[in-house]
Amino acid sequence: MNEAAERDAPSPTDEFVKGLWRENPVFVTVLGMCPTLAVSNTARNALAMGLATTFVLALSGAAISAVRRFVPPQVRIATYIVIIASFVTAVEYAIQALSLDLHKALGAFIALIVVNCQILGRAEAFASKNGVVVSMLDGLGTGAGFTLALACLGTVREILGSGTLFGVELFGAGFQPWVLLVLPSGGFFTLAAWLILFNYFKTRPARRAEPEAAR
Repeated sequence: MNEAAERDAPSPTDEFVKGLWRENPVFVTVLGMCPTLAVSNTARNALAMGLATTFVLALSGAAISAVRRFVPPQVRIATYIVIIASFVTAVEYAIQALSLDLHKALGAFIALIVVNCQILGRAEAFASKNGVVVSMLDGLGTGAGFTLALACLGTVREILGSGTLFGVELFGAGFQPWVLLVLPSGGFFTLAAWLILFNYFKTRPARRAEPEAAR
């Protein structure tokens, strides 16, 4: 029975990697769309939000896993929110200390990490049922996938919408920026393009296998 439980236990490596590809929170499960669309107008904002969310995901997952046996079922969600809010407060103060401009650019979306559905979802679905180390790796993987998705959107929107990358000019004076991409509507167009591209590569092995299976 112990051997069967060990076989069924989640692999730390798999739990980290799945958030990057199989269960990417933006390109697969389509969660956390509010900050994804709102702060991905520049690569700097996108990367900062992704790293802040990763910090909260990893540490809150580990903390929730550590206390899961001591929390009554009636107050588990409230307890999770208090734990997550503590880490969000810490990361907000850190951003404010490092860069006031960045803190102003991210605005209320830092505080809204508390109610980000992907963080509460991982707390309820995974951290509350698994060990500390694997829960932290699950949070790191999910956060890395979220950061990757935000970076993809932010890079495209900043390069084409402003002609810069991390504030550095990339093109000459003759470049005409696609101003639409740095506007809110540009976030939807860029996200749609990345979703099409991501799903094309994700389903490519299955499409290749179909003709071989037919033979």
